[in-house]
Amino acid sequence: MQNIADSQITRVSGRHRVATHCPYCALQCGMHITGPREQATITGNIHFPVNNGRMCIKGWHAAATLQHPERLLTPLQRMAGGTFEPISWEEAIATIVEKFQQVQARYGKDALGVLGGGSLTNEKAYLLGKFARVALGTSQIDYNGRFCMSSAATAGMAAFGLDRGLPFPIADIAQAEVVILIGSNAAETMPPLMQYFESQRQRGGQLIVVDPRASITTHGATVHLRLTPGTDAALANGILHILIREGLLDYQYIQQRTSDFERVKANVALYWPERVERITGIPEAQLFQVARMLGEARSAIILTARGAEQQRQGVHNVLSYINIALALGLVGRPASGYGCLTGQGNGQGGREHGQKADQLPGYRRITDPLARQHIAGVWGIAEEALPGPGRSAYEMLEAVGQPGGIHGLMIMGTNPVVSAPNALHIQERLRTVEFMVVADFFLSETAQLANIVLPTTQWAEEEGTITNVEGRVLRRRCAFTAPQSIYSDSKILCMLAAALGKGAYFTYAEPRQIFEELARASAGGLADYAGISYEKIEEQDGVFWPCSSAEHPGTPRLFQERFPTPSGRARFHAVIHQAPDEEPDASYPLYLTTGRILAQYQSGTQTRRVEQLNAVAPHPWLEVHPTTARTYGITDGEQVQATTRRGSALFRAKLTSTIREDTIFVPFHWNGQQSANRLTNPALDPDSHMPEFKVCAVRIERASASSAMEV
Repeated sequence: MQNIADSQITRVSGRHRVATHCPYCALQCGMHITGPREQATITGNIHFPVNNGRMCIKGWHAAATLQHPERLLTPLQRMAGGTFEPISWEEAIATIVEKFQQVQARYGKDALGVLGGGSLTNEKAYLLGKFARVALGTSQIDYNGRFCMSSAATAGMAAFGLDRGLPFPIADIAQAEVVILIGSNAAETMPPLMQYFESQRQRGGQLIVVDPRASITTHGATVHLRLTPGTDAALANGILHILIREGLLDYQYIQQRTSDFERVKANVALYWPERVERITGIPEAQLFQVARMLGEARSAIILTARGAEQQRQGVHNVLSYINIALALGLVGRPASGYGCLTGQGNGQGGREHGQKADQLPGYRRITDPLARQHIAGVWGIAEEALPGPGRSAYEMLEAVGQPGGIHGLMIMGTNPVVSAPNALHIQERLRTVEFMVVADFFLSETAQLANIVLPTTQWAEEEGTITNVEGRVLRRRCAFTAPQSIYSDSKILCMLAAALGKGAYFTYAEPRQIFEELARASAGGLADYAGISYEKIEEQDGVFWPCSSAEHPGTPRLFQERFPTPSGRARFHAVIHQAPDEEPDASYPLYLTTGRILAQYQSGTQTRRVEQLNAVAPHPWLEVHPTTARTYGITDGEQVQATTRRGSALFRAKLTSTIREDTIFVPFHWNGQQSANRLTNPALDPDSHMPEFKVCAVRIERASASSAMEV
């Protein structure tokens, strides 16, 4: 067992108890896991300042996967008939190296693609990027955070010169006079976060929720704006129009700390309230009410999430809300500002250290000559040997099997057969790849298509760090020794690198050594971890980046004096609302939007295998308004077929007045004919390359008897 003797490991009634963090969302709730493994129990860590002991149902049952009977314990090779047979690690590594080398010899270095995940620790995300570029020599690496955080990240870089989910501690939410939450059902997706909204309300604060659904989160809201899907930019421009009209801006802040406001002012003049009501469906009276609540507040926080971001105009949506935050002088002030609710467990750290197609460690641009020189120096390679930018995640998957595209693929920590948009098409693309390797601890839907499947350690069996929604770098501790027949993702990458003849660049005995190199690689970058160590993380309950030296305390609040832009100012962006790629028509008369629910997570690879979670959410519901259901002759609980231009899927109907009459909602955690992502639109944001998960045109009908029997 790794590092089992440190101050965060205690004895409880003869059993060891380890302080660590939840493997699921970006709150990274503190927890204690008490062994032995066979009877592992989890309790909330009341001393960890993010969750204060609270957790959601997924966290309480996170240990259930450790001993699951479906867990992979040996490498597998897919045989000619589609079945899998166990093979040795030596056979697996040798086969992978042989096939990868054959692919690159036949098609070139960039014919190999690498797809990572936002669940990987910082060490593994860093190592995966290094492995792709040094051991494989390919530019083709990206990660599933492209489907999650990329629009907010791109907007943050454009406006502020830096992207960190929350540029302030999460506790600031409780202190804000007004909070506007856009496109998030936090009460289900991040339940421990709600303690801050509860505290804010108890202090007399007000909450505004923007969502086409009246979700659980809206129950505690002062105002709920039930906008038409895909109209966020129009809404934000309309609010800013009213703020300008009523003289509620902080002109001193605008003059001293921002640029390009006049262009935005001229642009939003076109978004008068009557027009915005027609576009968004939100009454003028509510537009004025919300604008005045924000404009008259002494402190306010604007938070976006996937509802606004997972669109073809996701970057513009976020920039339009950032414009409001800048115009009100909120950014960099206590209990105020703009923030994004990062989704995946290490969605923040995962995009900082090199597993994105366009980035190098430290959040450096891969096209920046100085960044390339720095990283090449840390890695001990020639700068010209470092590949350039590659394809984004969906574009990489789309290129599989295509001429000049991807012919070999390595996937680690993600399940795109369920999580990618236009999932049936992606599944067919993956069937055409010449050779694919998947590293996972279950035989996921994607792993079932692989040629070689490599079993990996789980969250409680390894050391490492993760970076939560606040930019707080945390330590995940090893609680149990992993089964002897499996390895960590980091060990697998080092084994493959050695077999590829690049072992001299991957000589790590433990994750701590990877982190120390990561810190050196990030030094001087926007996401500077140079002053962070395992010991410092433990002493401070996590360290907020940037932290440039051992003496530096970390940076809980960003942008207090200047922005990391050439001028030191934040930048306004004039945003024009554009319609979604698809709007309802005679053939597909409704909007489809998707999202997460309380008891399942992401592609469901883990949570769909946990008995207690399946008892709560055994299958997806298609939420439809009763009036709409009557139009199509649909009754509550019956099977419904939803169809878009990409495919069909089957769900049980849930009649509810919490959804707009022109919209249906389906969660995306399931596979097969219950897969919402068979329906979703892969149209990409031109800047972030985020697919338009949240808006597409759909039709619904009662399922035929034969179709219903298949579910």
